[in-house]
Amino acid sequence: MKKLNVGLLGIGTVGGGTYHVLTRNAEEITRRTGVEIVVTQVADRNIDHATMVTNGNSALTTDAFAIVNNPEIDVVVELIGGYTLSKELVLKAIENGKHVVTANKALIALHGNEIFSAAQKAGVIVAFEAAVAGGIPIIKALREGLGANKIEWVAGIINGTTNFILTEMREKGLAFADVLGEAQRLGYAEADPTFDVEGIDAAHKLTIMSAIAFGMPMKFEQAYTEGITKLQQADIKYAEELGYRVKLLGISKRSDAGVELRVHPTLISEKRLIANVNGAMNAVVVKGDAVGPTLYYGAGAGAEPTASAVVADLMDVARLQNVPFESRVPYLAFQTDSIVDLPILPIAEIASAYYLRMRGNDKPGVLAGVTKILADRNISIDAMLQKEPDDNETEADIVILTHMTIEKNMDAAIAEIESLAAIVGKLVKIRMEELGK
Repeated sequence: MKKLNVGLLGIGTVGGGTYHVLTRNAEEITRRTGVEIVVTQVADRNIDHATMVTNGNSALTTDAFAIVNNPEIDVVVELIGGYTLSKELVLKAIENGKHVVTANKALIALHGNEIFSAAQKAGVIVAFEAAVAGGIPIIKALREGLGANKIEWVAGIINGTTNFILTEMREKGLAFADVLGEAQRLGYAEADPTFDVEGIDAAHKLTIMSAIAFGMPMKFEQAYTEGITKLQQADIKYAEELGYRVKLLGISKRSDAGVELRVHPTLISEKRLIANVNGAMNAVVVKGDAVGPTLYYGAGAGAEPTASAVVADLMDVARLQNVPFESRVPYLAFQTDSIVDLPILPIAEIASAYYLRMRGNDKPGVLAGVTKILADRNISIDAMLQKEPDDNETEADIVILTHMTIEKNMDAAIAEIESLAAIVGKLVKIRMEELGK
């Protein structure tokens, strides 16, 4: 029987899950591929932990380069994270003619263009299903399952930590800071949660999906990124009253003007399936011109959900390692000479509907002044919520939902509204998406 020798870089949470899934499901995997996939060598700084996970069945080393330089290794699985050492290891593995499987979204989003170029020259496979949405096979869906479609847009809840926080804020009425602390205690959030709560992790994943959906290079540095740290409980409550949920979405849309590439809090109608994705779960909606909107849902992180994607990539390598390069599915779904350097639209140029919350003096004429400013800029109102002031207060919240407009027009209107004497403080602006068309 054919054998695929795997070198595993990192045997932490995902690496351990990968090892267990490969071992537990070895017979099933062999039946599907006709190849015995074996982890023959593992690199990890913690040899005691690696020994416990492998039970002495794989050679161990603390030197990751010993694996990428080992002539007996056919495929290197990179699970150490980061994008400095990991990049060096991956490029060295490719140089040595080894296939690569990685779960490293930052590595692919930031250095994927260079890695794919090197891999093409070497004729090796680089597989990265686990880099986006954990166990959800969204990369394969975009590259293969939806290959007959012209993809119009992609939108997803692609960070479980922020989805857990927003779910808890909505269901329990808690403030962001309180829920973040709980998420850290439960292990959903890191001690330094910046990459999650500021939207950077989601932007890495969106960058990868956009490149595959539209056949363009990775453009992470041009992604607009806005996190959830400034979200207030009042806005989540008002959104609920109006029939909406607030989610941190990664959104990418293609138009004649270019590609939108943006991550930010978003109001979605509670009638949409994706609005009801709660807790730490992930979901991605893809709109193709032939198939329409399709939804992909599942665990976006965790040892074995992510391992599911890593092992599936290894199975693809086992099946395709001897297939000529030109007969394989391209890394970014499109033939290399067909990759187009599409422009990324600045956030000021995108079109969206908006949720606006402002605090105004409770007196006649205030609302009329606000609506006049919007009307003068051709911004029409879809719905409005005007709250009564609390006892002994002279100010009240006004919430407005608008129809679609260009962001720069909305920002100009907001600046003018904030200058009104009757408006107190700054407005809150949250973008809205329909995601059903």
